[in-house]
Amino acid sequence: MKIFISGHKGLVGSAIKRRLEKEDVDIIFADRDKLDLLDQHAVGQFFFANKPDVVIDAAAKVGGIHANNVYPAEFIYENLQIQNNIIHNSFLHNVKKLIFLGSICIYPKSPPQPIKEEYLLSGPLEPTNEPYAISKIAGVKMCQSYYRQYGCDFFSLMPTNQYGPGDNFDLENSHVLPALLRKFHEAKENESPFVDVWGSGKAMREFQYVKDLADACAFSIENITSDDIYQDGATHLNVGTGEECSIAELAKKIANTVGYNEEIRFLTNKPEGVLRRVSDCSRIKNLGWEHKYSLDDGLHLTYEWYRDFKKK
Repeated sequence: MKIFISGHKGLVGSAIKRRLEKEDVDIIFADRDKLDLLDQHAVGQFFFANKPDVVIDAAAKVGGIHANNVYPAEFIYENLQIQNNIIHNSFLHNVKKLIFLGSICIYPKSPPQPIKEEYLLSGPLEPTNEPYAISKIAGVKMCQSYYRQYGCDFFSLMPTNQYGPGDNFDLENSHVLPALLRKFHEAKENESPFVDVWGSGKAMREFQYVKDLADACAFSIENITSDDIYQDGATHLNVGTGEECSIAELAKKIANTVGYNEEIRFLTNKPEGVLRRVSDCSRIKNLGWEHKYSLDDGLHLTYEWYRDFKKK
């Protein structure tokens, strides 16, 4: 089996690559300087030359609240272009299975909690990440449409907030967990008397150690088909822990992991996104998959990796 992983150097793609290297498969990937996923012709040539059996689309332009606010045009254009090229060429070149990875942010701003797959398109989106969310919704519907019209085994997994080795720790463009981990690490090193956290700290989020998502992808290749999803009335499958944590609790957990004992200040004049977001993962669990890592375990492993990375 030949498996193409797009975005193989990112947080998610690299975790999937490491997971699948344990299996008896051939993994195909290409660096950005050799394959521009925004170039439709180049992507078509790549598929023609390599003929993958399975495609996992983990390529995306991603970022936190700040990045989504500053670069909305790039977020919607690049994500639409990348996924259109990959999904359509998977159809043209007879890929047997395609797994498109989205994000929990595809759901409306204020859905019932925990969030079920059927809540997609049931209300307005959160404005701070609307362009990114719209692009990912289009990917979900594109996979479903190719299944409906051509019978393609193309489907989508919607991960919750991912973190782990290889994450983006940039303070301007990263997500909340890696940004806080870096903040607390540097505050400890610099003996800072306080760490500032955006928002009130009351917002609730669900965080998943990226090795669990990689395992879910490997599980889906072998055990899940589009029929399992679409004939059950869903458009995709949520992948997460089903467990939630407030940003204030997360900050305390990270402070404990890092060993920072000074003041944590919450900046209530800064945006914090939706107040609660936790996924209902009963569908994928009913198909036989379960997550393995707790938040405490994942934070410990991620911080170990970060410290080693900083030493290099």
